[in-house]
Amino acid sequence: MRRTPLVVCFAALLSVAARAQAPAPEDLVKQGRALVSQGKLDEAIVQYRQAIRLSPQSFDARLALGIALDLQGQYAEARTHLTEAIRRAPAGARNQALTAMGISFAFESRATDALKYFEPVYTQQLADQDLGGAAATANAIGRLYLETGDYPSSRRWYDNGGQCGKKIDGLPAAEQDLWEMRWLHAQARIAVRDGKSDEARKYVAQFEQVMQRRGKLADDNEIYRYLLGYVSYYSKDYDRAIAELAKANLGDPFMSNLLGMAYEAKGDLSNARQYYRRTLDLNAHSLPNAFARPRARAKLQAASQ
Repeated sequence: MRRTPLVVCFAALLSVAARAQAPAPEDLVKQGRALVSQGKLDEAIVQYRQAIRLSPQSFDARLALGIALDLQGQYAEARTHLTEAIRRAPAGARNQALTAMGISFAFESRATDALKYFEPVYTQQLADQDLGGAAATANAIGRLYLETGDYPSSRRWYDNGGQCGKKIDGLPAAEQDLWEMRWLHAQARIAVRDGKSDEARKYVAQFEQVMQRRGKLADDNEIYRYLLGYVSYYSKDYDRAIAELAKANLGDPFMSNLLGMAYEAKGDLSNARQYYRRTLDLNAHSLPNAFARPRARAKLQAASQ
């Protein structure tokens, strides 16, 4: 049956109206990020998938979907989208995409694979003379190796981070001290994980001296509680670990999970599960969460069986 010109015109108008009412891909991504912040990952993923259907070339949608899938534990699919994000990254955003892929592999404790993405970021930061960024990336790699049990590699990368920090021009004395504290913090954690509790305590004492020199700033106290809690936990002093970690930043999933681990080590499963659940409520796509979230999820799944 032939359609009259009026019918064709009306159909065209409906099509135009439908396109006008359809949300833009960037709006869908924005809505998805708001949903992630509310812990509604499934709903966020729906938004991101719709954005990609509308705009398969969208860097932001690919990156956001990869991140959300990682948080859901769907790592293989996450990496297909993160690979696309790296390929489509605009100028200035490539390091962000590479870092996200490194974090994705950290969720599965795959340090060698993660390094393939973190190291090019570090190299580029050095080439750009971004010593602060390079120091932070080197420290992230050091932490990756520490939490996956490769202590010599961890020490080497933390040393790289410390050297970069010292080379930053024009740092005031307080900032120089902060880089020294970061290095001491790392050395203490490496030592205690390597079974050298006495050596770890010596680094803690040096950390305290530098912290006193800086004036015991509030931010210093936060990382100090992290250090004391970490060293106490891996020295099997669980009461001290709980006392210190309870005063740390529990908005950090790593701290929340470690507190849960300390309670579990004492046999207090009720409190342990409380902090594991709290860990899963924190949806940052970050290296600390890459170590914390899978552990907390596994603990809660085991408890439910």
